[in-house]
Amino acid sequence: MKLIRFGEPGRERPGLELDDGARVDLSGEVGDYTPDFFAQGGLERLRSLAARAAELPRVTPEARLGPPLARPHKFIAIGLNYRRHAEEAGLPIPAEPIVFMKHTSCIVGPYDDVVVPPGSTKLDYEVELALVMKDEVRRLASEAEALAHVAGYLVCNDVSERAWQIERGGQWVKGKSADTFGPLGPWLVTTDVLPDPGGLDMRLSVNGEVRQQSNTRDMIFAVPHLVWYLSQFFTLEPGDVITTGTPQGVGMGFKPPRWLVPGDTLELTVAGLGTQTQRVRAG
Repeated sequence: MKLIRFGEPGRERPGLELDDGARVDLSGEVGDYTPDFFAQGGLERLRSLAARAAELPRVTPEARLGPPLARPHKFIAIGLNYRRHAEEAGLPIPAEPIVFMKHTSCIVGPYDDVVVPPGSTKLDYEVELALVMKDEVRRLASEAEALAHVAGYLVCNDVSERAWQIERGGQWVKGKSADTFGPLGPWLVTTDVLPDPGGLDMRLSVNGEVRQQSNTRDMIFAVPHLVWYLSQFFTLEPGDVITTGTPQGVGMGFKPPRWLVPGDTLELTVAGLGTQTQRVRAG
């Protein structure tokens, strides 16, 4: 299934995108895609609704798509998780996952503008594979258990202000959490459709020029390891988002760096998970 949410920001309603591209409105059948929705077995309810999609009201093609889940409790991110990205940054391959947080207030829809915050001088992009937790898990015994607790996968743009991230001291969260720095979607693709995220092509372009092109096979720590690893340190809750790192080709990696500026257009794709498009504008 491809879960969507549509409507005005802050007033999105739940829906599904069908294989033929039609979108159906589920707001009369289920509540929003909140953490409680996943915790209470909402995905099983959706499967029965999808079987009678022809009976459900349609969403107009013009409707805005928001992030495909309501604000999660946690937005967890992994740094330097692609070999070639670590190499372009001139940094050693991490021995353990590098973990940081993005505040959930940065989450927006897949086609919403990326807003340059006041004082930003080094705005960057990062195409990433993200996942959403289905169950509450803590201290998993092995990686083999991990994927059974994942609800599905989606595209994430881990927008970053590098001066704030690197040059202002402290943790990365300052450069990762400004409003609009977390576009998600267009869909949350469930694991019955995409059971294995281990070999997905991914690409990002700026103004039509391909900057990032890779495959999730280049990950240093694969999705099962990340879910297992994080569960050793804190509880993962239903609806939590984990974004798993970006490949080579970020703006910071060019010499000289190639930062985003107002007027730029971004296009991000992960195979099977759809395409995002964002315009960069001044705040």
